Amino acid sequence: MSVPRPARNQHQVVPFPTPVPVASVQGTLALELQPRHEPPSPRLVTTHTTPVEAGVVPIDRGVRRGLEEWSRRYAQAAVEIVGGDRPVSQLLRWSSRRVYEDLQRRAVLVARAGGHLPGQGRVQPVRPHVRGVHTCFVSRDVAEVSVHVRYGCRSRALAARFERRRDRWLCTALEFA
Repeated sequence: MSVPRPARNQHQVVPFPTPVPVASVQGTLALELQPRHEPPSPRLVTTHTTPVEAGVVPIDRGVRRGLEEWSRRYAQAAVEIVGGDRPVSQLLRWSSRRVYEDLQRRAVLVARAGGHLPGQGRVQPVRPHVRGVHTCFVSRDVAEVSVHVRYGCRSRALAARFERRRDRWLCTALEFA
């Protein structure tokens, strides 16, 4: 069976679409390019106790250095736990329940994928090394830390939140990127 063809002189007419106004930021980021003449208004951040103004919190240099050194050691231990070099129980005292369970879950997943037992130590061709730590104090008792970790030629990032509880810092949030 053959399909009938339209006659040669008949053409199908396609109407033009109705015009659409062109936006000034079409296909680009909507950035305001005019300079600001006033400082931004401070926003409030609520901690577990009271709201505080976001921004730079004056912290004693010794306290800042102490937390940066401590958070460097904590991050190094965390990446070694996930890699299978350390048992997760080494960070029990300094981690919230949620962070501890997440570290444990990650260590099991990596061990399962690599065919080894978590926390038993293993031969790795490349070992993680913490290269840099940057600390921002949200309040005197709360700090957020970003960590740069190198795995040979590759880099990873960690973000952590530490809260001072009595006499020690406790990791209450830890994200791997």
